[in-house]
Formats: sequence, C-alpha cells, structure tokens
Amino acid sequence: MELQLIISFLGASILLTIMPGPDNIFVLTESITKGQRNGIAISLGLVSGILIHTLAAATGLSIIIQKSALAFTIIKYLGAGYLFYLAYKALKEKQPIVNLEKKNSHEKGFGKLVRKGFFMNVLNPKVSLFFIAFLPQFISTSGYNITLQMILLGLIFMVQAIAIFSLISILSGRLSHYLNSSKFWKATKWGKVSVLSTLGITLMLAKK
Repeated sequence: MELQLIISFLGASILLTIMPGPDNIFVLTESITKGQRNGIAISLGLVSGILIHTLAAATGLSIIIQKSALAFTIIKYLGAGYLFYLAYKALKEKQPIVNLEKKNSHEKGFGKLVRKGFFMNVLNPKVSLFFIAFLPQFISTSGYNITLQMILLGLIFMVQAIAIFSLISILSGRLSHYLNSSKFWKATKWGKVSVLSTLGITLMLAKK
C-alpha cells in the first residue's frame, strides 16, 4: 500500500472529523454541559463503533473489488452519488441551535458512557454507507490484501478520530463560543461541501 495513499487518506479523514457534524457536536456539548470525562467516554464509544463499520465494509467490498469489474463500477458510482448527496445536504444545513446551559445530572459510569457512544455509532446505517463510499478511494489493487488495507485504513481513521474528539473534549470551554457563531457555521458548511464533493469526484475517476 503506497505511502501517498495513506497520507491522502489521513488528510481527508482529519478534515472530515474536525468539520462540525452530529458526532463531534455531541461530544462538544456533552463536554461543556457535563464535563470533559463524559466527552472523552462518549468519544471512545463512538470511535470504537467505527471498527464494526470498517470490518463490514472491508469484508464485503474486498470481494466485489477482486471478483467483478462491473460490480466495482456500480459500487463506485453509487458511492460517489452518496458523497454528492452528503455535500448537497451539507449545503442545505442551517445553523443548529445549541443549548450550552450547564445541566445538573447524575454522573454516569465511564463504561456506560462508552457503550452509549458505541451503540450510537454502530446503529447508525449512515456511517456504514459513508465508509463504503469513502474507503475504496484509498485502496491499491496491486499490493497487500484488499481486506487488510481497508482494516488498516479503518484503524488509522479510528486513531485520528479519538485524538481529535478527545482534544475537542479537553478544549470544550474554549470552543463553546464558536457553536453559536454564524460566521463559523458558514465557513465550515462550505468547507464540508468542498471536501465531500472532491471525494465524490475522486471516487468517480477511480480505476479498478
């Protein structure tokens, strides 16, 4: 597997992870309202769920890529279409109203919070669809086993995601004022649209 592909994947993963979405906004608001510990526990759960989606995508897509050029082409265009759909959804997003008021709630056990994040991720079919569309762009068909390549990419995604989510939790107090800033949301919206559209175009041009 080429180093250039790994670096490209890592760069795209970081960009997608830092852009505001349901997961990192949830981690941020949990950290602000209930403490950094809660945010980090939720982060660990969310990221551990990625492994399940990666294994599902790796085992299914690797067979398709190796056995059928036609099936790969169909998956490729469906994946690109899904990425364009996500870009369109991002374009239509409106600034969410985020309640940052401190809540008086009983502190849950660390393990329970990890499980909550895990099931939030695993039970979200949109995550599976995203990985099916995202991973094939960074696979080399002339190299290591394709399944192993996808698992490696999934692990890289997990490591950078937990690093960024944990950083969000730790810096939650300093980041809170951005959540209700219209300029911040406008900039991140267009950034998200650009990244997803670029990924969609890249996938469409990918060759088996």
